[in-house]
Amino acid sequence: MSLVKFRKRPFESLLIPDLLDFNANQLFNDHLWLKKMDEPALNIKEKKDGFEIELAAPGYDKKDFEITIDDGCLNISAKKTVSKDEKDENYTRKEFSYSSFERSLELPDSIVDEKIKAKYENGILKFNLAKKEEAKKAKPKVIEIS
Repeated sequence: MSLVKFRKRPFESLLIPDLLDFNANQLFNDHLWLKKMDEPALNIKEKKDGFEIELAAPGYDKKDFEITIDDGCLNISAKKTVSKDEKDENYTRKEFSYSSFERSLELPDSIVDEKIKAKYENGILKFNLAKKEEAKKAKPKVIEIS
């Protein structure tokens, strides 16, 4: 067995080079530091008299959602904050988490805004969107392939 002389490396070489050029203003603008808001999965099914939409949003309560219709768009958002405190003689621990999402869907002109219904059950937010009477009677246009 032979001994190899240990060579010290300068502290700077241990750091990622980008961190040496650290700029405090970039800290909050850099996409790596910002939490990405995930959009929940969505299913849309067209029926004769309307549409059914299912949005996967497990872990939320009904009170966490805000649903609005603005300028022809169905806007769905949810925010949830969970806080947990533990106290004992020798320590105090506090943990919290925050989750949110936003999703907007452009509504077709054939939808009756006043008849949109929403229901949250088993982690799925379900919407029923009723079609206007004239849209129910309209036949699909057939396009021939040349």
